[in-house]
Amino acid sequence: MTDSNQQGLFDAAPDEGGDAAITLARYAEQAYLDYAVSVVRGRALPDVGDGQKPVQRRILFAMQAMGLGAGAKPVKSARVVGDVLGKYHPHGDQAAYDAMVRMAQDFSLRYPLIDGQGNFGSRDGDNAAAMRYTEARLTPIAKLLLDELDEGTVDFVPNYDGSQQEPQMLPARLPVMLLNGASGIAVGMATEIPPHNLREVAQACVALIKQPQLPDAELFGMIPGPDFAGGGQIITPAADIAQIYAGGRGSLKVRARWQFEEMARGQWQLVVTELPPGTSCQKVLEEIEEITNPKVKSGKKSLTPEQTQAKAVMLNLLDAVRDESGKDAAVRLVFEPKTSRVDRDEFVNTLLAQTSMESSASVNLVCIGTDGRPRQKGLRDILTEWLAFRTNTVMRRTRFRLDKVIDRIHVLEGRMVVYLNVDEVIQTIRESDEPRAALMERFKLSERQAEDILEMRLRQLARLEGFKIEQELADKRKEQVALQELLDNPNALKRLLVKEIEADAKQYGDDRRSLIETAERAVLETKVLDEPVTVIVSQKGWLRARQGHGHDASQFAFKQGDDLYGAFECRTTDTLIAMGDNGRVYSVPVSGLPSARGDGQPVTTMIDLESGTRIVHTIAAAADSRWLLATRGGYGFAARLSDMTSRQRAGKQFITLEAGDELLRPVPLFEGATQLALLSQKGKFLVFGLDEVKSLSGGGRGTILMGLDGADKLDQTVPIGALGLRAAGIYRNKHTEDILAGAALAVYVGKRARKGRALDVRPKQPLLSPVLG
Repeated sequence: MTDSNQQGLFDAAPDEGGDAAITLARYAEQAYLDYAVSVVRGRALPDVGDGQKPVQRRILFAMQAMGLGAGAKPVKSARVVGDVLGKYHPHGDQAAYDAMVRMAQDFSLRYPLIDGQGNFGSRDGDNAAAMRYTEARLTPIAKLLLDELDEGTVDFVPNYDGSQQEPQMLPARLPVMLLNGASGIAVGMATEIPPHNLREVAQACVALIKQPQLPDAELFGMIPGPDFAGGGQIITPAADIAQIYAGGRGSLKVRARWQFEEMARGQWQLVVTELPPGTSCQKVLEEIEEITNPKVKSGKKSLTPEQTQAKAVMLNLLDAVRDESGKDAAVRLVFEPKTSRVDRDEFVNTLLAQTSMESSASVNLVCIGTDGRPRQKGLRDILTEWLAFRTNTVMRRTRFRLDKVIDRIHVLEGRMVVYLNVDEVIQTIRESDEPRAALMERFKLSERQAEDILEMRLRQLARLEGFKIEQELADKRKEQVALQELLDNPNALKRLLVKEIEADAKQYGDDRRSLIETAERAVLETKVLDEPVTVIVSQKGWLRARQGHGHDASQFAFKQGDDLYGAFECRTTDTLIAMGDNGRVYSVPVSGLPSARGDGQPVTTMIDLESGTRIVHTIAAAADSRWLLATRGGYGFAARLSDMTSRQRAGKQFITLEAGDELLRPVPLFEGATQLALLSQKGKFLVFGLDEVKSLSGGGRGTILMGLDGADKLDQTVPIGALGLRAAGIYRNKHTEDILAGAALAVYVGKRARKGRALDVRPKQPLLSPVLG
């Protein structure tokens, strides 16, 4: 321990000038914080106002400044990138070009902002051509971001070297962040915003303007879900989508869309026309190749049972697959079945389950809000903040236009003086050495008006021009009143907002591409022949299965140092459950177990066991079988085997264990069992009704089964039927075995959670089991 006055290892001593000391740790912390803020605000996250990241904003602004509107002739992308880098974006040229390419890809953006000429990549992952080969200009919809830029709607800030001015924001007329979505990884946060349909978003904005307290149910009904550029079908239930929109985070299930094409002689083929986001035809082809021609995994000597099974299923159904995508069809993936007799639903289900034709699309609505802070927001928050931004933008535009109108009225009023006093004005100009000052003094004009009069041409003094000025002056005064009304009347401003949003929706809106229709996730259902089988489990967790029932357990052979844990008579359609010492349970289909000819296979190779844990107990039985799960600490509950089943190799948490507690061997609750017997390590015995045991389908800790004194632990649990209980053990150096039933058992009957009473005869190594007849 160092003295409090002693200088730390990373402390910088004050220099001779007397500057304050700062630790290296403190400096590094502040420097990293500055870097994080720079990445968040300057590169990775979009702004709720215009929905653009800085590089995208700079590209659009530079292209507008270059005159590359929708009607302009496209120019080389290298020119655009050079202008962006030279004036606004102090980063690499490739990063700027990649951002520009993405803004031009109709499969990446729902509403592309750049019209690209040349090779701008493909959804199969093909890169765009080099920037010297491609050309670009803005699309018509880019006007939504740029049209009002010169009307005082946003603030301009100096660029990186102070030589240019660039907009801090673009005056978006619609919430482009929701329309095109966004994806980015910052420091400590990331964003994944899916695209949405323009008409639906506009409708929701209008509804919120008219009714700010609009219920979530109605709001989410107007925007039922994302609308991906490549279409697809969203199968997540509407209630789950609404929950994602409310919280700003979640995951959607999206699958491909397809159609069956009938062919000659009763043949047919499956044609996929739309794919989930992030999935390409090439990716699906690679996945099918991996399934039909699998490679041995690293560290394995042969293919796993899962690989062998998946290959067999796919080859039994699929004959050929080819990619026919092209200019006429952006996506056309054709699958030919093995025969025309293949069940169509099974064929589709297999493809969906084994490829990314059905996949997840994450949603993480993180953006920079109107307060300048990055935060995860719900859909309502995003729309509300954008409407506040848009309201402020329209107010600024209105003030700008009002100032111009007032200035124009001022100029026109000066010109009217000319037409009312033409001769005198001309004489004053001819006779004065300082005509501007003379005009200002004689006719009480402002400097602005006098300067305008001096710049007038003689032909503008015609009588017709006078009538035009009178008309323009009257029009400008009406416009001034209308603009002032917008600033003074909030309702008038709201009506204008609604009118403009509806006009943009009518001009740029289109039909929804992604179908939203709830459906069950595709799961590969392997047909298994229902046969009797005996599952053999060793104490070290090796598994194997032998056909039939009634085998002599003493004949089972094991590796040296290993022995029998249990033999479970079940069926090939049943499931094996492995239980970890942390309360996590794992499922293995009995049909997938190796045969009993060899030593079997460790259970750890069939599951993804959590690091630092081990399997302590294993059971195999029918899905509807009931089991008692108890711990040495005296807690327990009942559950069906189906409740413990998990489709994931990583299993699921099912049993809650306190620190130091252990799981006892699970016992089956056979039909006809009415009571439960419990024996503690110190010989306390308790019997109570089985109906007092709580059933937990979702797992948990359960309730107290037996009250335990001090260091005592629960040792055994046994269900009891009408025939009673068999108690075996060693008493006075002899093996004894008794049946406890009726009055002999009644003396131990009590209520759940009681401590029980000591056994009248306490044998060594007691073993309790039910009498089944």
